[in-house]
Amino acid sequence: MSEGLNIQSLLETYIIPWGVNIAMAIAIFVVGRWITGFVVNLVHKLLLKSGTDEMLVNFVCSIVKSVLMLFIIVAALNQLGVDTTSFIALIGAAGLAIGLSLQSTLQNFAAGVMLILFKPFKLGDFVEAGGSAGVVEKINIFNTIMRTGDNREILVPNGAIYGGTIINNSARDTRRIDMVFGIGYDDDIKKAKDLLNEILAADKRILKEPAPLVAVAELADCSVNFNVRPWVKSSDYWGVLFDVTEKVKLTFDANNISIPYPQMDVHVSKDA
Repeated sequence: MSEGLNIQSLLETYIIPWGVNIAMAIAIFVVGRWITGFVVNLVHKLLLKSGTDEMLVNFVCSIVKSVLMLFIIVAALNQLGVDTTSFIALIGAAGLAIGLSLQSTLQNFAAGVMLILFKPFKLGDFVEAGGSAGVVEKINIFNTIMRTGDNREILVPNGAIYGGTIINNSARDTRRIDMVFGIGYDDDIKKAKDLLNEILAADKRILKEPAPLVAVAELADCSVNFNVRPWVKSSDYWGVLFDVTEKVKLTFDANNISIPYPQMDVHVSKDA
């Protein structure tokens, strides 16, 4: 009889309560995982529908999933009778320590989110940012990958990009080329100006509107300098710059117009 009472007491005191708690904890975990999946899928669809970048969508969804699963685990442990107060405090302290140690990484992450959201440049743009210049090949959460003109790959931290000046050379359909050509003081200014205008007019890549500018800009120490500023399509920028520079040299040489270089006249005095 006494043995029967002990078994019944054991069942009522430990086995049944613990069995119920374990079953409830498992139910909380299973149902919570289902709810988490539903919420994450819903957030994923809503963000994609709003036009948010897919990379940012995936990252946000992973954060939402991690946070929800953390709450579910805490709730399941609490159902088992585990004191989660110290557990939550430990997580908070660990989060603070990790945040301090990864301060620069978090800065790059925040900058990456801003770059993806506000899109100061897109893939394929030629930009100058973060102390580097190149064609944007990929925008990651923590860094941006650029390709230089000589086909090198540069990984630039997003914090350096977003925290500084961003020059997007591909943002507009057209660009102005700023060139300076100097002639000697003894050369014919009007003839040189006419030749420069003829060179620009002969290049079909140079736009008629806005009209190109050829003007005397400076009477320098060794030369009379012309500002030559044609407008071109952004894709023609470098080709026109190189071709016009070469054409100016050849044309000036053929017409006996000098392109002076810096020089200094030294006068030697015979006085003792």
